[in-house]
Amino acid sequence: MTMMDEKDCLMLCYIAEEHSLKRAADRLYITQPALTYRLNQMEKEFGVPIIVRGNRGTQLTMEGERLLQYAKRNLRELTELKEAVIHLSGEVKGTLRLGISSYYGHYRLPPILKSFKDIYPDVQFSVTCGLSAEIYEMLRGDEIHLGVIRNDYPWSEGKHLLHEEHICVISKEAVALEQLPELPLIRYKDPGNPQLSGHMYSSFNESVQAWWSERFGRPPRVSMEVDSYETCKEMVRHGLGYSIVPEIFVSPKDELYAFHLIRQNGDPVLRRTWMLYKNKSSRLMAVERFVEWMLQT
Repeated sequence: MTMMDEKDCLMLCYIAEEHSLKRAADRLYITQPALTYRLNQMEKEFGVPIIVRGNRGTQLTMEGERLLQYAKRNLRELTELKEAVIHLSGEVKGTLRLGISSYYGHYRLPPILKSFKDIYPDVQFSVTCGLSAEIYEMLRGDEIHLGVIRNDYPWSEGKHLLHEEHICVISKEAVALEQLPELPLIRYKDPGNPQLSGHMYSSFNESVQAWWSERFGRPPRVSMEVDSYETCKEMVRHGLGYSIVPEIFVSPKDELYAFHLIRQNGDPVLRRTWMLYKNKSSRLMAVERFVEWMLQT
């Protein structure tokens, strides 16, 4: 039976992701003719077409998709084998595959990685930053060892609360709580889908909506929706309305008025940041040490 090596598997994955032979070749650090030659060889060996070119770029055929499934499984098993061998040595080394929510990656992650690297110089990092919903799916699909995400997702394995922050109303001028329904709201719009693979999570907007429903008997007067907290803040700074954002995005130099959202039972409305991982990943030495480091930081 024809076998594919690691480079062949990567080639199929990159073609599927890039829809371009040139970009796939660039990621493999080979020329496009070299990639095309190997692809032609594989098509002859398997006796089926693997790609088709069209208006949407290069796509995998049905047979190519089946080979892609094998390639992904093969790469995952090879990675797990390498990690298991490293673990047997008892050394803290290897590549940590991390998925980090964008804002945490920007504001908090760099010094954490730097200090960890100083202690464990043989550990390398493969970091993916993105929406929490995307990171969650990557973790469920074993694409990463550990995820740092915001909001509350269903998770029954390794889970640690890293951070809680208040959600607050911000405005350019002082406003009273009872005035809010009359004022223009610059609303943050979740860019992700709140339902993934049949699982629901508590989103930022759901938390705000629950607070609003307790306080007011009518909807807010939304003047605009934006998909960035920083954009919300800039709109407020220019006097275009008020907004509701996590406290981390507001600093004294912004010169904005802010007050925390408080539920009627006295509980603050908070946004939580969680560290999630599968139990099997925590058995790897590098993952175990990184989890400990995150909890100490």
